[in-house]
Amino acid sequence: MAKKSVPTDGGGQSGRSSKGQPDDRPAQRTFASNRRAFYEYEIVDSVEAGIALTGTEIKSVRAGKVNLRDSYARVQNGEVLLYNMHVSPYEQGNIWNHEPLRTRKLLLHRKEIGRLAEQSQAQGLTLVPLRMYAKGGHAKVEIAVARGKKQYDKRVAIAERESKRELDRAVKEAYAGGR
Repeated sequence: MAKKSVPTDGGGQSGRSSKGQPDDRPAQRTFASNRRAFYEYEIVDSVEAGIALTGTEIKSVRAGKVNLRDSYARVQNGEVLLYNMHVSPYEQGNIWNHEPLRTRKLLLHRKEIGRLAEQSQAQGLTLVPLRMYAKGGHAKVEIAVARGKKQYDKRVAIAERESKRELDRAVKEAYAGGR
């Protein structure tokens, strides 16, 4: 009697759909990013967290109607909560549509929560969301432990960025001029 061969494709995670067709979906789709956080803060550490959303919230998030600009996270009572993240009401929602600025719970392991609580207690450190994206069909938020930059740090960052731009422009012109 012959053994039946069982495909070991990792439960459908092999880049192919359940019907064997190539999977054309991107691995991670970014819904929103907090570009201002990179300007305002020096990123010390970051961690991926799940987020608890209601039905109309996830529909709005998938439509890209989310804003992370003024949002921040805090550890309270052994939970990580995300404040001031604006998720626009779902357009086809009914009277039970969600509140746009409600506090949302982040889903992390207990050890990760402890580590984040310890790091955020240090002087001048805070928890800031960097981006929100989909991974494996679930909404995720990348949370960073960050230190606020001083005004002179921001000026240095701007100067470095401008000098890099000028250098790249000069290299491009030299390369294009040689043709």
